[in-house]
Parts: sequence; structure tokens; C-alpha cells
Amino acid sequence: MDLSYTAEQQAFRAEVRAFLAEALPKRLSEKVRLGKRLNKAEIEEWHAILNARGWLAPNWPAEFGGAEWDAVERQIFEEEACLAHAPRVVPFGLMMLAPVLLAFGSEAQKRHYLPRILSGEDWWCQGYSEPGAGSDLASVKTRAVRDGDEYVVNGQKTWTTLGQYANWIFCLVRTDTDCKPQQGISFLLIDMTSPGVTVRPITLIDGEAEVNEVFFDNVRVPTENLVGTENQGWTYAKYLLTHERTNIAGVGFSNAALATLKQVAANTLSGGRPLAQNPHFAARMAQVEIDLMAMRTTNLRVVSAAAKGQAPGAESSMLKIKGTQIRQELTSLLRRATGPDAMPFLPDYLEGGDNQMSGLPDHAPTAAPSYFNMRKLSIFGGSNEIQRGIISKAILEL
Repeated sequence: MDLSYTAEQQAFRAEVRAFLAEALPKRLSEKVRLGKRLNKAEIEEWHAILNARGWLAPNWPAEFGGAEWDAVERQIFEEEACLAHAPRVVPFGLMMLAPVLLAFGSEAQKRHYLPRILSGEDWWCQGYSEPGAGSDLASVKTRAVRDGDEYVVNGQKTWTTLGQYANWIFCLVRTDTDCKPQQGISFLLIDMTSPGVTVRPITLIDGEAEVNEVFFDNVRVPTENLVGTENQGWTYAKYLLTHERTNIAGVGFSNAALATLKQVAANTLSGGRPLAQNPHFAARMAQVEIDLMAMRTTNLRVVSAAAKGQAPGAESSMLKIKGTQIRQELTSLLRRATGPDAMPFLPDYLEGGDNQMSGLPDHAPTAAPSYFNMRKLSIFGGSNEIQRGIISKAILEL
């Protein structure tokens, strides 16, 4: 693989930078830079700006409003957007459901749902995990029983990220109990405004209700909302998860976090000299930077394969493991570099208020919350332990 950028790619990077400088609202980038939480309207605002530019769906075909960027262009945009402190694009509809619909959905489903994802009319969330089925998704118990031209759905999903904002959820449901667990699962699209759907927020340790429980009580869903073939949902779920795991790697986020860490370490004194010159700390920074460079190359290979219509395989599991380790190490180093200033927990600040504790560096109020929040990366999208099993089975043939 040629790791040097062509003149065309350098020109694209310049175009992205110019767009971000002009179109990204300063109040949004400042909130992202300071680690403050964005509300639904602010997320949708950035979504609409990207959509107006034609850059919201980088990997979609142009026929459905996508940018059709290649792997290098996608990585360039992600890097520049993160360095500019742009809000993240919520991935559930754009980067998780859309690839499944494009690969397995009916033509009617593509024509109906994809434009609504782009316009922001539909906000999707993911209904995979259950109280007894997290990384072991084959154990899902939410049932969908066919009744004429409808399914009747009963069960519960949990850890549903941003489900409080969503009006649609894509779900794994059990449609056959008399077979191997993986063979009795279907992929169903459910309107969350349907009677019988209840969303209950879960408040996390940092005070944010980022995830939710979703309950289904005799929810009736048209059979036309089945994606692909009944009882083949396990295949579609695995296809979706490879895209999710690649996204979790978060190369752009790590690049931006590394830049912040270097700045903080250079300006923080330890023993009368900058922390960046402390041999132990400098060695850890160097190691995480080396790991990030290697992962960046692997990420390009994987998204290149996806752009050619290939579903990423065990490589996406490798990216998920290494990407989460890198992001966790970066937040750990930043918290260490912040020292005692990372101790105050300021919930009002995270919600957009001013920093009332004068003298604290900008990054200090979010150093600890970010560190603790990133612990979840080892678990969601399939725990890292599960990913190691996938790698062993697929590559080592154990």
C-alpha cells in the first residue's frame, strides 16, 4: 500500500479544511473541544450542514445521495473533522443500518428509508443487546410472532444508545425457537412511536442518560419491515457489526486526542520540567502514537475492502480491540497529565455551563468523565474478549 498522499488527495484535504473553517459553527466546535454534551438539536444541526454539502453519507452510492468517497478520502475527512472539533455523526442510521439495507434490503426499503436517514426525518437506534444477551447475541429472547401481515413483538432491549431521541429502531428478534439459536433470528425495523414501545433512560455514573432500556409489549410491526429473509437475521447482524466495530476504532478521534495530550504534556510541569520530557510518560506517549500509526494503516485496508463491497472480516475485530485500547490509553494519559485538576466533577459544566472553578485548564473538567466513559469501549460492539475469539477462529483456524 502506498502511504503517501497524491496531489488530488492533498487537494481534497485542503477542501475539507476550508469547508470546516467556513461551515462548522464555532459554538458547536467549542462545545466539542471542551468536552461538553451536545443536545439533539445541535447534533441535527451539524447533520443538516453535512447533508446540504452532500458529505453526510461518505460511503453510500451517489444514487441514494452518498458522496462515494474512497477509503483515503473518508479517512482524510474523519481526521480533519476531529481535529476541527466537529460533532460526531451519529452512526446508527448512516453507517450501520444503511449498509445492511443496501446489501440485503428490498428496493422499496432502500427508496423509503435511506432518504429519510439523510434528511434527518428518521433517527435510528440499535436494538441488539438484552439483559441476558450482550456479546452473546445468539441468546436474544425478544420474540416476534407472525400474525397475518404483522409481527407481534414482545421483549426488552438494553444499553440502547441515544434511544431517547430515536423514532425508529432496528432489532434482532427471535422468530423461530425450534432450531439452533443463530438460525432463528430475524432483522426487523420497528417504529418507536408504535403502541407498546416504552423507553426508560439509564443514568450513567457521569449523570448522563446516554443509554436506555426499550420494552416491547405486544407491538405490532408490518411484515414489510422485515429486512431480507425471515430467520436470516444473524447473517445481517454480523455484517452490520463489522461496520460498527470498524467505526469504534475511531482513528480520527484518537488523532485529535493525541494532539491534545501532546499540548497538555508540553505545558504541564513535572519535577521542574515539562511532563513530555519525563522518560516514563514520554515512552507511553510514544508507544500509543506508534500504535495509532499502525492502526491507521490497517483501518485504510479495511475500509478499502468495504468500499469494494466486501464485508470486513476478522480485521474489523482487530481494529475494534486495538482502537479501544488506544482510545482508553489516551484518556488515561490525559487524566494523569491533568493531575489533581481532574478531580472536580462539574455536571453543570458538562451540560454547557461555565467553568466556575477559576484557574482550571480547559480540558480539566472533562478529563475524568472522559476517562471513565471510555471504559465502555472494551464492551460494546462485542466485548474485546469475544473479538479475540473471532480472530482466533477466522485467522488462526483454532
